[in-house]
Amino acid sequence: MPLSVTARITSDMSEPRLRLRYSPTSPFVRKVMVFAHETGLIDRIELLPTDVWHPETDVRRDTPLGKVPALIMPDGLVVAESTLICDTLDHLHTGPRLFPEGEGRVAALRWLALGDGILTACVTRIIEGRYRAADAQQAWWLDRQITSIQATLDVLEAEADTLAAAPFSVGPLTIAVALSYLSFRYSGDAWPDTRPGLAAWHAEVQTRPSMRATEPPSA
Repeated sequence: MPLSVTARITSDMSEPRLRLRYSPTSPFVRKVMVFAHETGLIDRIELLPTDVWHPETDVRRDTPLGKVPALIMPDGLVVAESTLICDTLDHLHTGPRLFPEGEGRVAALRWLALGDGILTACVTRIIEGRYRAADAQQAWWLDRQITSIQATLDVLEAEADTLAAAPFSVGPLTIAVALSYLSFRYSGDAWPDTRPGLAAWHAEVQTRPSMRATEPPSA
């Protein structure tokens, strides 16, 4: 597996600092944090703990979307949405780009979309179960999220060998974060039991320093 970019790049601490609105259990935040570690930019980022669900949260002071992650640039410009933040970070380091150009770009972006799809479905499941009254929950809507996750996992299982051979770009990175989040929030789904190839790839990826450094606290 290719070495982390972190092993080849050191941040210039004299460069302008970045600030990141974050929550330690948000998978989209973790995606950005893993990306920052892989690109050697993590030491330039000041973390701003943010609970977007708190009634007195001040998150909208920085982003009208009221979501994390949100990256505050040195000039005050706020960049929201995890993929856009990662793309912004990818232009702030001098190592190999994690958004590949040329051959491999479409595959990486496709995996990025599949990983984000799993994460979105997971978060939808959480919100439906945690914040909606039981009598108002839509069983068919929850079933749709679960079906989407399972179908995507089946596709990724069929592509496990290809994933294993690919550079650790933004696509595999997002898949890795998504699989970790599934295990974190829905261990009862036991997805590794039925997808051994994908599970083996994920087990190896989890040993990367960037993944270890960004493990969330207990749910």
